[in-house]
Amino acid sequence: MSKHHITATVNGDPVEFLADTGATLLDALRDDLNLTGAKEGCGSGDCGACSVMLDGRLVCSCLVLAVEAEGRRVDTIEGLAQGGVLHPLQQKFLEHAALQCGFCTPGILVAAKALLEVNPDPTESEIRYWLAGNLCRCTGYDKIIRAVTDAAADLRQVRRAS
Repeated sequence: MSKHHITATVNGDPVEFLADTGATLLDALRDDLNLTGAKEGCGSGDCGACSVMLDGRLVCSCLVLAVEAEGRRVDTIEGLAQGGVLHPLQQKFLEHAALQCGFCTPGILVAAKALLEVNPDPTESEIRYWLAGNLCRCTGYDKIIRAVTDAAADLRQVRRAS
């Protein structure tokens, strides 16, 4: 297999790596860039554990080839906190105990942030619909929904104040 030189922007930083033709973006993030937050749960795009943003669009990184990242922007869970300060979603997940084993949490947080960027005031049904592609075997989802709702309210308040 031939290797391709890839340049991209990951979490705001320029990166370069070599990728096999058949390597997934998930493989590149974890193996080449040492960003291990995104997890491989299913390898078929059904569980959402590998969710990342690609040019502002929520994708399952197990379904995207690494070579497709050339010249593009990738945002992962590692870029959610800024300067050591947790994103409001992360803080609310802690406050609401919205995680247990944590395997699915990075993908859910990335998906929830994507939702709040397009809909800052989602209903419970909208949150459940948006997060339906992220499977969790531990939490039962209620605490996750409450955490996202609470974070959305906090983010709206911050927007109003600025």
